[in-house]
Amino acid sequence: MTKDLRINSKVFSEGAMKAPNRAMLRSVGVTDEDFKKPMIGVASTWSEVTPCNIHIHDLAVSAKKGAREAGGVPFIFNTITVSDGISMGTEGMKYSLSSRDLIADSIETVVGAESLDGLVAIGGCDKNIPGCLISIANSEVPAVFVYGGTIAPGVHNGQNIDIVSVFEGVGQHNNGAINDDTLRKIECGACPGAGSCGGMYTANTMASAAEAMGMSLPGSSSNPAESEEKLADCANAGAAVYNLLEQGIYPKDIMTKEAFENAITVVMALGGSTNAILHLLAIAHAAEVDLTIDDFNRLQKKVPHLADLKPSGQYVMQDLHRVGGVQAVMKMLLEAGYLHGDCMTVTGKTVAENLKDAPTLQEGQKVIMPFDNPKRKDGPLIVLKGNLSPRGAVAKVSGVKVKRHTGPARVFDTEKEATAAVMDNKINDGDVLVIRYVGPKGGPGMPEMLSISAILVGKGMGETVALLTDGRFSGGTHGLVVGHIAPEAQVGGPIALLKEGDMVTIDSDTQEIFMDVSDAELEERRQAWVAPPLHKKGALGKYAHNVTCSSRGAVTDYLNRQEEKATSLNV
Repeated sequence: MTKDLRINSKVFSEGAMKAPNRAMLRSVGVTDEDFKKPMIGVASTWSEVTPCNIHIHDLAVSAKKGAREAGGVPFIFNTITVSDGISMGTEGMKYSLSSRDLIADSIETVVGAESLDGLVAIGGCDKNIPGCLISIANSEVPAVFVYGGTIAPGVHNGQNIDIVSVFEGVGQHNNGAINDDTLRKIECGACPGAGSCGGMYTANTMASAAEAMGMSLPGSSSNPAESEEKLADCANAGAAVYNLLEQGIYPKDIMTKEAFENAITVVMALGGSTNAILHLLAIAHAAEVDLTIDDFNRLQKKVPHLADLKPSGQYVMQDLHRVGGVQAVMKMLLEAGYLHGDCMTVTGKTVAENLKDAPTLQEGQKVIMPFDNPKRKDGPLIVLKGNLSPRGAVAKVSGVKVKRHTGPARVFDTEKEATAAVMDNKINDGDVLVIRYVGPKGGPGMPEMLSISAILVGKGMGETVALLTDGRFSGGTHGLVVGHIAPEAQVGGPIALLKEGDMVTIDSDTQEIFMDVSDAELEERRQAWVAPPLHKKGALGKYAHNVTCSSRGAVTDYLNRQEEKATSLNV
């Protein structure tokens, strides 16, 4: 290389004082010639604790090879992962969302401490993807995100199944619809190999959003985990970072407001996870982009839901891959005027330039509906507001026939107590099941409620019982559910003041959520309310004391604490 791309620091420049810096790297194989080249980190989320990430070491090696062949000096380093699917319904679920910030902080720390010039970040499970993207925004070096890829579907009795099939099977088993042997067969067949959960759940949603945002290479978000295409994605990403260094293209040049609008548009069209709202807000905060929860409702009104994908549809990400993938969907959306085609991407080209020669959707495919016959004429992710959630709550209404539900609140302060009530048949059709004190601070960690929501579906109550929480829902959740209720109960949000039997209304058409309680009565209850103690120690204690409201993305580095406190309490 004749061009010096060592741009991030002077650590390796000539001079006696820099000799110790160079000496440490010589011991890991760096040569005199290498010191003239850009040093590229490959952040690997490899781990044996989840199928989502078990294959990622090989992907990191492929990315390292691509960066080396392009002219860089690559180094693999690791960060953590946790599995939402494994921790779901347990105390371990409290660590899920907080792991996003640990992942982001750890990657940023290595990039900064080692003065790396570029970054390839490879994520698989739900929190890896936003964690990687937050770290990219904060590290401010040329970077590419690579998704580890989707798992293949399992099979039971000739039908495709996945991890959500197991959770719903528990509800079916509780109702006597299936026996022990059938439930075991579903359990054993649901996850046949490596890769992230197969439907349009959180991992596939965020991978699609990353590609739409321009932070992943075209086509990479829908390539399966166990495929030659996925290995090629990683090798190409290593080379792409070198190209970004040569062109001087940084994450801030790609992660613009328009790029986030492209991501939201693709998520709406694909019927993605409610978690996308939380994560995109957090990534935008890191990128210093002015994105708010109201932007989602603005785009929801414009973008149709086109994908017949699980959890509310019948197909999985692998099926979408076979008919053209996310790239083909983006081409369809661009041609119809739904995307900003002039946004820069990690290829060094614009969205429109990338899609010019991209494949179109396969003739006769049924995974993506046409614009004249959509699943919904508008987006399936909606933000609800009202006296129960002044700062906004999030619902996913794809496949839900019920537009308005009014019923008595059945109030629980823990998921365990609520689940027991459901399993003991103490919750009735028409009820509004409320699980509170499980928000970002109160959980702490804003745990997901896939387990109980899937049990309700399995028991045939997915649309007859509304489930509300200041916690979250898995991307695999479907039914009459509302999460992210803000402000949360822990800070005295109205959900903390709700009492057993209060009548609650959810209206997806008017985008309202409210309780039939007067302002005067709410104020009287507020005066009598006492906040529970916050978690005090360890990772969860740090998280609980620093995390913001979910309507801000549940970030941990929001600086205006007084404003955050004021907007939480004085809603």
